[in-house]
Order: sequence, then structure tokens, then C-alpha cells
Amino acid sequence: MDIYRDLFLMQQAYGTLFSLANKIQIKGDKDLEFLTSRQYMAMVAITHLPEDETTLNNIARKLGATKQSVKQLINIIEAKGYVTTVPSQKDKRAINVKITESGKQALLVDAEKGTFFLEDLFKNFSPEDLETMWSLLKKLYHFDGEEQDGFEADSNLEMSEIDNQNETQKRVLKEFERRRTARKGDWEL
Repeated sequence: MDIYRDLFLMQQAYGTLFSLANKIQIKGDKDLEFLTSRQYMAMVAITHLPEDETTLNNIARKLGATKQSVKQLINIIEAKGYVTTVPSQKDKRAINVKITESGKQALLVDAEKGTFFLEDLFKNFSPEDLETMWSLLKKLYHFDGEEQDGFEADSNLEMSEIDNQNETQKRVLKEFERRRTARKGDWEL
């Protein structure tokens, strides 16, 4: 066993993850229209929680962040009019975060832009590469014994007020499929 090689590889992996996270956030911020990447992910986290459990603590747990940083994020999103806060019915010490109609519209627009951002980000990755990466990232997330509370479940967001939501989703998925299919040959090299 080459302990120096192990340490070198760990340092390189950590440094790469750190700089990659920053690089992805900067690029995502440029690609999204209404929200920053962090704001977008906070909104997505809200949609993946039961309506009566959208507390700052639960949002923070989904994002792997602190309650304080999520509170700052929610305050900014609330100032934009995309969310409101209401007292929790389950815990009188907590507040729940609700997405407003304008927040739903912003989320719909940025979800479209986000889909194409992800397609570009992972353009050189086959489905098998993505499975392997996700598995390894979950394993890394577990370094402290905590399991990731991910985004595997369907969103709970009701978009009934937005008439073109289904058409937009269909159009985006069709274009996403076209792009992924066109890149398939790149994975097999």
C-alpha cells in the first residue's frame, strides 16, 4: 500500500470537488434567469418535502447546509416574492416555507434552463457513468455516517395555476432527449 499515493489522491479529489462545486455554481448562476443555483436548489428542496414539513431545518437537511445559511437564502427568495413563510402547524417554534404563484412560474422557467444546463454539464457522461458517479457521491456523502436526504422522490409542487406547464415539460423533455441521443456516440468512444 502506498500511503503517500492515497493521501495525494484524497487531496486531489477534495480540491477538485471544492473547485468544481464553485465552478458549477458560477455557471449555473449565469444560465438561470430568476434564481441563483443555490436559490433554485432551495426551491427544489421545498418541493421535495411534504407541505407541512417545509421547515428551515428540513430544507437545510435536504441541501446539506446549516439552518442559518438556509434562513439567509429563504429571506432573499422571499424578498423576490417567490416564497412566503408561515407558522408551522406541527411545531410552534418553526416556520414553513411556501412557494408563491410567481415562485412557481420562476421555478418553471429556471427548471427548463436548468435541464439544459445539466445536459451540457453531463454531456460526456453515459447513463452508466452517471449511475457510477451518483453511487460514489452518495458513498462520499456518508463519510460522517449521515445518509443523504436526496431528491429521488417526485416533487410535491402543485402547478395548477400555470396553464402551459405540461406543454413546457413535454417540449423540454423532447429537446433533452434529442440532445442526449445526439451525444450518445461520444460516450462510446
